[in-house]
Amino acid sequence: MKRSRALAGTAVLAMTGLAAMAGATTAAAAPAAAAAYNGACGNGYRVVNSVPVTGKGTVYLTYSATAGKNCVVTVRNSPGKPVYMYTYLAASDGTSESVYDSGEYTSYAGPVYLPAKGVCVDWGGAIESVGANISGSNCGRMAAGVMTDR
Repeated sequence: MKRSRALAGTAVLAMTGLAAMAGATTAAAAPAAAAAYNGACGNGYRVVNSVPVTGKGTVYLTYSATAGKNCVVTVRNSPGKPVYMYTYLAASDGTSESVYDSGEYTSYAGPVYLPAKGVCVDWGGAIESVGANISGSNCGRMAAGVMTDR
């Protein structure tokens, strides 16, 4: 009997210790707040995709159905002293020139715009030496007459 009580007590202490460690680990692992979309693309543009710039900010891809254009802006998590930033947008099929903005900015790079209704786009950005790029995304609706799997 004494042995089973001792084992049960040890198990309770072990579980309590694990729970305390898990709580400490969870608190320490909380990520930095991501940069919120700042509305820089203007009225009528809504966020359709985003990608984090690890530890630095976020690149937002927006679209306006009214204008038929995509817009990209790279936003820092914490505005501050000017740092190198870059943002770009291009049609994946190469049918138009890519558009970009780069320089030393305090809070965001862009916006850059591209008519891209129904076109896949490549987009991304960088903050200091950390970048994030997406290729062939957000293709919109297929053009009429294009056969797809049924």
